[in-house]
Amino acid sequence: MAGDIARNFEAMGHENAVLATADHIYQFWDPRMKAAIFADDRSKLLPIAREAIEHLASKGDPGSQTRATKFNEVDGVGRSDAG
Repeated sequence: MAGDIARNFEAMGHENAVLATADHIYQFWDPRMKAAIFADDRSKLLPIAREAIEHLASKGDPGSQTRATKFNEVDGVGRSDAG
């Protein structure tokens, strides 16, 4: 799934796509999903997805990168792809 997200942001350019992918994972992924991807072998991920996970692991929240993640600031509910 991280690769699919990364592919969707590719058109933004590499660095922006890394931060947007990290933002999406930070905002919307369930804690269990985050724990699983941090534990997985990152070498199999696309470079954008791998760097996004590395950013989250070392620096944490990348800040809002796309309008799609700003809605969560309104009431704090959701925070997952499931709605």
